[in-house]
Amino acid sequence: MKNSLRITTTCLALLLGTGAVLTSGCAGTATKESTGEYIDNSAITTKVKSAFASDEMVKGREITVESFRGTVQLSGFVNTSAEKDRAGRIAGSVEGVTDVKNNIIVKK
Repeated sequence: MKNSLRITTTCLALLLGTGAVLTSGCAGTATKESTGEYIDNSAITTKVKSAFASDEMVKGREITVESFRGTVQLSGFVNTSAEKDRAGRIAGSVEGVTDVKNNIIVKK
């Protein structure tokens, strides 16, 4: 009788544990993006980099551009505050950009 109860309890625990693992895999997270969002983000990133490349003041190759759901994050190094500000304005003017996080560092 004790053996039967122990086996039943073990099987029930395994079933519940398996169910919890399977259903937790279905939950989305805030940092995941769908295929469509990935394509949109890639397009925004490309447009911002292209705008930097065509600008005389901003050296786009020294600035990293990442985007997620319309928010563009800029990082890297520039020589002047004017370059940093200009990069932020250029990124903000690109179609599809809703916010700019300008984390560019001015070299000393």
